[in-house]
Amino acid sequence: MDLLTAKPTAKEVVLPHFAFAAISFLVLAILLFFSDDALIGHYFHPKLLTLTHVAVLGWATMIIFGSLYQLLPVILQVPLYSSKLALFTFGFLGAGTILLAYAFWTFSVGLPLHVASCFLVIAFVLFNINLFLTVRQTKTWTIEADFITTSGIWLLITGIIGLLMAFNFSYPFLKEAHLHYLKLHAHVGMAGWFLLLIIGVGSKLLPMFLLSHQLPNKLLSFSYYLINLGLLLFTIDHVFWHTAYHLIYGLAVGAGMLLFVVFVIQAYRHRVRKIQDAGMQQSLVAIGLMVLPVLLVVGVSEQIAMPEKIRLQLYLVYGISIFMGFISALILGQTYKTLPFIVWMHRYQHLVGKVPVPQPKDLYREQWVHYQNISYSLGFIVLLAGVALAQPWLLKAGSSLFLLTALIYVFNVFSLLGKALQK
Repeated sequence: MDLLTAKPTAKEVVLPHFAFAAISFLVLAILLFFSDDALIGHYFHPKLLTLTHVAVLGWATMIIFGSLYQLLPVILQVPLYSSKLALFTFGFLGAGTILLAYAFWTFSVGLPLHVASCFLVIAFVLFNINLFLTVRQTKTWTIEADFITTSGIWLLITGIIGLLMAFNFSYPFLKEAHLHYLKLHAHVGMAGWFLLLIIGVGSKLLPMFLLSHQLPNKLLSFSYYLINLGLLLFTIDHVFWHTAYHLIYGLAVGAGMLLFVVFVIQAYRHRVRKIQDAGMQQSLVAIGLMVLPVLLVVGVSEQIAMPEKIRLQLYLVYGISIFMGFISALILGQTYKTLPFIVWMHRYQHLVGKVPVPQPKDLYREQWVHYQNISYSLGFIVLLAGVALAQPWLLKAGSSLFLLTALIYVFNVFSLLGKALQK
């Protein structure tokens, strides 16, 4: 597949998402540094809620939206349906994220939380409309299109659950306790939105970057149906049935994740490009980190008897292994596979054949990416140990390394964005 065959999305649509996401990652690292107390207590804590939603919305979802607007034309070979719709989505997502972070940090569960939730649901509705109308243009429907479109639906469901919970704070109408719906909200978002989207995009881009061909799509099909079946049964059970089978549903989702890991391993084994750059190395580390939540899902299962304090610590380890683990690691790695190409395409593509132009990999300092990868890996390990052992000094050390990672990342991203804006 030629990256240059599809009609590119305007840089004015794509690049603001990367800028907002980079700043959000830095804000996340700063807030994490000052949240030691929240990381050794209950997961339903104002600071933890803030950290989670800055990570999920401002960092991960924002950069995913921006990347998809550029990559959908590449993956599906059709143009993005509407750039204007994408800009409106960016505005609602950005405003909703900022307002939601303020509402949780100050625990203002009234009007600020209500408005933020409405903004976010509007953003998700607009994104789904743009996504559906873009995908509908494709002539050949693929398993990647299944993953991506289904993930958008689960994102909207996640947002609607969050909206209902937000209004339930002020006007109680939900039958179960708030934490009951919080678990549903979290798992639908993690498995339905992030996992399906990552597999859908990753199954196309990772083999392309590795130069791997003729890979078995059956693994992806089984992965798709296992994840969606497990998630659908979990959602229905959590709302209506209230049985003790949640562990089985979680294992179905975990099996789907592992099938994707096997797919990536096969892509790596059949790669033509033997030497990987720093961004790709980090991306492959992220795929390996997908295994950790699968193992931890057994530990957080309520069917396993254990002291409540240990269970709460495992919940925090489980959440960090997902948001600060494989999702953040994958974004940190794939930024240097997507953003340099986006910048190169808008800055230099029209000059090819006329004057000497740099390659996308020449637009950033790879050595700094190696430093970023090292600080991230050490920070993740130390932070995970700090949460598991409830040791404040380990939490401070881990969060310090994450802050260093964020500073390097912001420097690299804004250096690339500066090149894109040069005339």
